[in-house]
Amino acid sequence: MRKKILLVLLVVFILIQFIRPEKNIGQASTNQDVSHFVAVPANIHNILKASCYDCHSNRTNYPWYANVNPVGWWLNHHIEEGKAEINFSDFSGYDKKKVDHKLEEIAEEVQEGHMPLPSYLWLHTDATLNPQQVSQLVSWAEQERRKLNIPK
Repeated sequence: MRKKILLVLLVVFILIQFIRPEKNIGQASTNQDVSHFVAVPANIHNILKASCYDCHSNRTNYPWYANVNPVGWWLNHHIEEGKAEINFSDFSGYDKKKVDHKLEEIAEEVQEGHMPLPSYLWLHTDATLNPQQVSQLVSWAEQERRKLNIPK
């Protein structure tokens, strides 16, 4: 009985490998990119690319395990959720007030240590933000918010 159950599980596991989620492999930098709507210095852009763009842009650098389902499905869902919160590749749909709010959220999430997600950092240690990078991101977001001059 145990062998039959294991065989069924193995067959199901093999079959689900053929059901692939759509990959997030568009262009990360376009004319709708965040840098066309607010000033993004090179150091900030590098931090965003290293620590944020995999889940918050139209271009994800997929790790090997993304090709193994059901992990690939979970990862795809996670990326869709991240892009729904903020998509650095597509700021074109954001009015000034929404840009201001997104910048506020960036500063808040990074400062509180909620971003990058701890679960992401387990396998992507290079995306870990040191205190100086956190400070740079927060200062940048606050500075760009002041430039937008949105009444509180």
